[in-house]
Order: sequence, then C-alpha cells, then structure tokens
Amino acid sequence: MKITAIRLRELTGTMHFEGDFWEERLIRPIDVYPEHRIEGPPNHPVRNDDGSYTVRAIYVQIDTDSGAFGIGGPVTDDVAYFIDRQLKPILIGEDPLAIERLWDKMYRYLVHGRKGPPMLAISAIDCTLWDLKGRHYNAPVYELLGGPIRTEIPAYASMLGYSLDDEKVYERAAWVVQQGYTATKWFPRYGPNDGKAGIERNVQLATTLREALGTDVDFMLDAWMSWDAPYTELIADRIEDLEPRWIEEPVMPDLIEVYADIRARSSVPISGGEHEYTRYGLKQLMDAEAVDVLQPDVYWAGGISETMKIAAIASTYNLPVIPHGHSVPAVAHVSASLPASLSPLQEYLVKWNEVHQFFWKDPVKPVNGLIHVPTGPGMGMELDPSRIDSEREVTWEI
Repeated sequence: MKITAIRLRELTGTMHFEGDFWEERLIRPIDVYPEHRIEGPPNHPVRNDDGSYTVRAIYVQIDTDSGAFGIGGPVTDDVAYFIDRQLKPILIGEDPLAIERLWDKMYRYLVHGRKGPPMLAISAIDCTLWDLKGRHYNAPVYELLGGPIRTEIPAYASMLGYSLDDEKVYERAAWVVQQGYTATKWFPRYGPNDGKAGIERNVQLATTLREALGTDVDFMLDAWMSWDAPYTELIADRIEDLEPRWIEEPVMPDLIEVYADIRARSSVPISGGEHEYTRYGLKQLMDAEAVDVLQPDVYWAGGISETMKIAAIASTYNLPVIPHGHSVPAVAHVSASLPASLSPLQEYLVKWNEVHQFFWKDPVKPVNGLIHVPTGPGMGMELDPSRIDSEREVTWEI
C-alpha cells in the first residue's frame, strides 16, 4: 500500500448559537504591549448579521492506492502550508503503515522546524496516519496502541471563553458540578501589569470557584504563559487555602529554570508543557523538576506516536500526563491506552470543542463527566456532509 495523495479539505459551515459565543478572552504574553491588549472575543468563528456563526476548518486527508484513507485535523492555515509545501513531497509513494519511519523522515527533513507550525504539521500527519491505519485494520486506534486499559476517561471542564463576571462564574461553576465533572479550569484575565486590582480579581475568581464547586470538585487556573515568578508565588500564597489543583503555564515555555524555581517555592502545584514539543522538549521539563503535571498537546507535540513516547518517559519520573485538550478523539485514544495512574484526566474545552468538532458526525462530548472513547475504526470519527455548506481543496503554488 502506498500514499497517493495528501489533500487539504477546507470546509465551511453555519453554527447556530444564541448570544455571544466568546464572552471573554484569556490573558496573553503579548498583552505586555498596550496596542495588543485588545478587548473583545477572538475572530473565529465569524459572527454573521443574523446571529449565526461561520465555521471554517481545514482537514487533512491521506489517500492510498488500496482505497484506505485517513482524516485528521482540523489544522490552521500555517500548518496546512507546511503540510502542502514541505511534507507532501516526501510522503507521496510511501507506505502509510510505516508510521515510525515516516515520523523520523519528517522530523529529519524539517530539522529547522522542531517546534512551532512545522512540528504541528508533523503532528497532524501522524494523527492522520493513525486514523488510516485503524481504518485499514478495522480497529480503533487505542487497540493498535495496546489498549484499551479503559473505555471511559474522567474529563475536566475547561472554561475558555466564559465570562469572568462573578455571578456568571458562580452560575457556570455550579453547572460544571451538575454535569458530573470532577474538576474545572478557568483562565484569569489579569497579570503583573494589572496591579493590585488585578491580583484581587484573580483571587476573587478562585474564591468564587471554591464557593460554587464545594470541596469535592477541583479547580485549576491557567495563566497562559503571562505571569512571572513573583506574581505566581504571590497568587499561590493568596489562594493556597482554597486548594487549587494546579496553576498552569505561569511563564513563557523556554524559562525552564524559572519554572523549576516557581515549583520549588509555590504552595500550589505547577503544570506545563502545552507549548513544548517532542519527547526531547518535555524531557527537559522532567529533568529540571519543573512541573508537577505534564500537558503535551497530541496535535502539537508530535502526534500520537510522540505523545506515547512522552508518556513512557514520564512514567519513569512518576509524573502524570494530562494532555492539552486540542483534539478530543486523539487524546481519548491515547489516554485509553495508558494506565489511569499515568493519565488520570482528560481536558474538555467546553466552548472550543463546539467549534473544533463542528464538522464531525458524532462529536465526542463528556456524559456525566466521562469521555467515552470512540470505538469505530481509526479515530472513530466521520465528517457530517449535512454540516458542510461548501468545500474546496487548498494548495499553495510556488
């Protein structure tokens, strides 16, 4: 069997949602520059005059001469560019089942792309190849990975895009409990440049969460690389009595020694690794004793193949791996093949996954706080033609 085509399918569809889809955005590292510290929601999906939203997504499809195919994604434009211009030429004609060979070829070919969009492109191809392999063998990916160890995974509700208004936070946190989640993560809007008022707003967010959640449901705060060491330690000391499960990504990802210093001083556990890449990058965090929880993204850190290697290494450090929730199906298949002691939770981005899974026929959503792993061949996911308003194939000319 040989790869005959790698296609980038751009789909558009119409999503109906009452009110503003994005109520709030998270703090970002670039917010230190006033001109970038804009208010308001992200520009995706695009809101139409009638109140609906236009969803646009690019999916990767790998075709073969046997008729077997795989689908992965969605991916962004910059990732699609690297797939089309850089990876496609070295993959056409290859055996799609030889995933380790293809990963190594891509990694060596894009040696200047060991991080960022080129590695995201490698990750997307890898996940698509696993879907193809599962379809070829008529087996779910978790079986090919050695599972299942379990078919249900506890999820935590990641509340990106929800209002930080105190009353709304209380209301949504109570909803989290009603839905059966055992944990929830929220995204503070304020950082070191916001002074004492910002500190109090962040502390109030944590206080409201604990009041609404009670003592049996965990909460986490994601600083999204936008704090610094003194600020993180200050916030940790202020909210320690509320028993947060972790503070996530307090500083920029290359500041590994700072991460380690924060972890050594913080009264709250520290997590990170979402914006790190491959086993090599994540191992640096492990060696430095920089985090209590590792959070590689399956679609960013190198794909399913690489995430399994990261998890294997992490097991020797006795560190839990709770992947970033960019792709629910891919993470579910990985987690289903790992012991619960190694991968105890799965992130579910409540708002984002409405967009990210919009074109799937059967999107994976938690039920009573549990994610049920798809059991169909490959990832167990199919595109829904009824959700597609238009489609075109994307290519880049030289």
